[in-house]
Amino acid sequence: MKSREFIDMARKILDAESVVRERAADEVTDRLNAYSPAQASTLATLLSAVAASEKENSVLEAELHAILELMSTGHVVLAHVAQLREIQLGELPPELREYVNDLLEH
Repeated sequence: MKSREFIDMARKILDAESVVRERAADEVTDRLNAYSPAQASTLATLLSAVAASEKENSVLEAELHAILELMSTGHVVLAHVAQLREIQLGELPPELREYVNDLLEH
């Protein structure tokens, strides 16, 4: 992925608007083959940091899905997504709790 596209993707992941973050997470999964190893791990780190404070469950689900897909590339390891441990699991619906636990067990 070219630098300009990568920076644009990072900006969308960090956007203040939840709808933009959700769209960005979906877009991450659509372009898995476009990322270099460094880009994949960086996007996973950004997504996990944003997910750690995400308030919208639908957006969180999209972010977690994008992280899972990035992990499937083999370029993302648990250390890249360690921020997921900051998520208050008790405040999540059961399916999202399971999603977070699955990611942290990879």
